[in-house]
Amino acid sequence: MRKRPVRTPIRSLVAVIMLFEMLAFLLVALHPERQETEALQALGLALCMPALCWFSTLILPKFLHADRLLMALMNFLCGVGVVILFSMVPDRGVRQAMFYALGLVAMAVCILLVRHVRSWRALCWLIIPAGLALLVLPLAFGSWQNGAKNWVSVPWLGSFQPSEVVKLMLVVVLAYFFSAHRTFLQMMPAIVFTGGCLLLLMLQRDLGTALMYYFTALILFYAASGNVPLTVLAMGGGAGAAVVGYNMFAHVKVRVAMWRNPWSDALGSGYQIIQALLAIGSGGLLGVGLGLGEPRVIPAYYTDFVFAVICEQFGIAFGVCVVAVYVLIMLRGLSLALRARRSFLALLALGCAALLGVQTFVIIGGVIKLIPLTGITMPFISYGGTSMVSCMGLMGFLQGISSRVREDLAKDIEMTGAREEAGVS
Repeated sequence: MRKRPVRTPIRSLVAVIMLFEMLAFLLVALHPERQETEALQALGLALCMPALCWFSTLILPKFLHADRLLMALMNFLCGVGVVILFSMVPDRGVRQAMFYALGLVAMAVCILLVRHVRSWRALCWLIIPAGLALLVLPLAFGSWQNGAKNWVSVPWLGSFQPSEVVKLMLVVVLAYFFSAHRTFLQMMPAIVFTGGCLLLLMLQRDLGTALMYYFTALILFYAASGNVPLTVLAMGGGAGAAVVGYNMFAHVKVRVAMWRNPWSDALGSGYQIIQALLAIGSGGLLGVGLGLGEPRVIPAYYTDFVFAVICEQFGIAFGVCVVAVYVLIMLRGLSLALRARRSFLALLALGCAALLGVQTFVIIGGVIKLIPLTGITMPFISYGGTSMVSCMGLMGFLQGISSRVREDLAKDIEMTGAREEAGVS
């Protein structure tokens, strides 16, 4: 008799994700108010999104030696983002699906970089001026939006956010200099680069991204050096910078005031956070249903406040599941950091996990009024090509590290077997 193929847990997880995406887009397509063109687009996505999930989780890892669990978790978040965005504004959903496909390419490039680049020294010395130059672009050519100047418009390509690209550069530079050099003076190039990035972000008034950069650098510095006094001193400096930023920038004072009491200006500055909390509350435990509710009353429903839309349409229980997926990604990254044999790979994995973790906490914490809102994207879900590509680039680094970890383990097993064989003979 022929044996039935064994269905592994990963394959079962992928099947569930594909089924979720297919049914969600079919539900959107069958909405009575949906136009014919939009219904056809939904049917196309009902085929394309599950196909991308299947290919990237089950086929691509065979060639790139990627971590299938990490890939499945990432694909779930990307699928949720495309579904939510398409249910509200179909054009944005279609573009987000295109960003998702482009992000897979960026992820593959980052996997190959980690797998095949053996010396990062020259690359890091090129990254430092390139990263600073990218952050100068918004100051020179950008325009003020929502109190910040962090976007650049490129003819024929649209707008992009340089700080999202620099995220990838930052973790590489920090991981290299903190792993190759153990003293404070030897770490100075990475510290100066981080300081330059933070200064430029402060000038852009992009305090949310500056917060991500700062905490990621602080976590990696402590992990590499174990220097408690300097770490505490840096934390104090960060607190002082936060106070300075609060006193310098009027929009920061407004956000803190709205965090404390949004009802003091319910129709003005507090309008978005109040509507987000009402949306989360109206969704209840199981949600009002995909495409239902009133998400558009939140002005930034497709970027900063997309988590509120998820909770309204799918329910708080589903929102908790989304948070759990982020936590699993962080834990997987920390596991890779602990298992990596090379300090550079360990710190790079820790940096990627820390950056994604801090970004997730800052945006979700702001939406649920746990902390003041800072206006950054929710990884893999919020609308935006630059954010999607950069987050999937971070996942590419983690995937490449996973591949290197497995290669090192296979070599150790091979060497152990050879020694045992030599001892026996």
